Amino acid sequence: MGRLFGTDGIRGVANVDLKPTIAFGLGRATAKRLAAPGSSIVVGQDTRRSGDMFVSAIVAGATSLGVDVHVVGVVPTPALAYLARTGPYMAGIMVSASHNPAEDNGLKVLDSDGLKLDDAIEDELEALIWREGELSGVGNAQLGRRIAAEDAVEAYREHRRGLARSIDASGLHIVLDGANGSGGSVGREILEATGARVDAIHVEPDGVNINVEAGATSPGSLARAVVDRGADVGFALDGDADRLIAVDDRGRVVDGDQVLGILALERLTRDALPGGLVVSVLSNGGLQAAVEAAGGEVVRTPVGDKYILEGMQVSGAMLGGEKSGHVIILEHTTSGDGIVTALEVLRVMTKRTASLATLAEAISLLPQQQRAVKARHKDQWEGDPTLRRAIADATARLGGAGRVLVRPSGTEPALRVMVEGPDEALVTELADTLATLAGERLN
Repeated sequence: MGRLFGTDGIRGVANVDLKPTIAFGLGRATAKRLAAPGSSIVVGQDTRRSGDMFVSAIVAGATSLGVDVHVVGVVPTPALAYLARTGPYMAGIMVSASHNPAEDNGLKVLDSDGLKLDDAIEDELEALIWREGELSGVGNAQLGRRIAAEDAVEAYREHRRGLARSIDASGLHIVLDGANGSGGSVGREILEATGARVDAIHVEPDGVNINVEAGATSPGSLARAVVDRGADVGFALDGDADRLIAVDDRGRVVDGDQVLGILALERLTRDALPGGLVVSVLSNGGLQAAVEAAGGEVVRTPVGDKYILEGMQVSGAMLGGEKSGHVIILEHTTSGDGIVTALEVLRVMTKRTASLATLAEAISLLPQQQRAVKARHKDQWEGDPTLRRAIADATARLGGAGRVLVRPSGTEPALRVMVEGPDEALVTELADTLATLAGERLN
């Protein structure tokens, strides 16, 4: 069997690939490796129906080794990270598949600093999961307890409201898309603390509609709402509110690369981009060109926000993120937080008295196309000579100004293909050709 942990925890189709027995084993493994009898961990979830099932399994596993489990209910992932870092907890576990379809779910483990785990520690947890039956339990008097802790989230809300109150966005009209996930209601409340008028859409989760034609992965309805309502800006969260995609007043999507560019260029004007801007290999070459033209530096890492954070820690950077909308602003948070990112965009808009459209014009992106190809054998693409030759040919056709990036997804059974270059028609043609070939060769 392949490795359980991907780039963002353990994910799979709930109750099919990802069964509650895995969550039970993870609860025991986390209690054994990261906690101790008599200590506590904190657990939260997004709005998927399967979340309750997995939380119950984690609770059963951890309490069987004498660890108390504080259950905070439906919360954004960055809220759980905040609680893990500031509360009396040895670790945190978030039950969420983030932007994935509603039928999926996932398990993310955070340490006592609210950070995702190193690969080596994930490997230790995985080994413990597979032999959890060998772990000795505790007697009745030493069993851990399930503790209802929904009120603990108020500390996160108040911290973010404090950030919001430092921004005067009165007079602005915002539309917030909550993706029917865990950040809709808290996001609206925090954005309103800026003084802005906030309309919220897709904030009626029913357990099966998370991310369905809504949120950061599907911002079309937000774009229409912004135009129809005459709003100044739109913000789309994903299912667990750790990423943000913006929409300008004309209904045009402003993706994570442009958001990062807007924040980076503003920081460069006040000499506040130490260590450069840290982005993944997927980020657009146009972003790098804009930042470097303004005197900044761009550092690239593998895909995954935990690798972004590692890169930031190495370079001393305070700003980093991904094209997908994960943005880490270290003076405020150690993880991606779509709500904080929205606040920072508002801060720049109000400081510059400029629209989002005007700010985004400073980051001219190269044509880029990405394809996710369902592939049963996603990890074997490098061993296929036909596919390798096609990638080499595509790279040659793009010339020195373009690039092709192929990688197995870390969160789903798919091969991801990215093609970037100055010729939009050629980029689209090559992306389609490679995606089709990969689908034929790897299934």
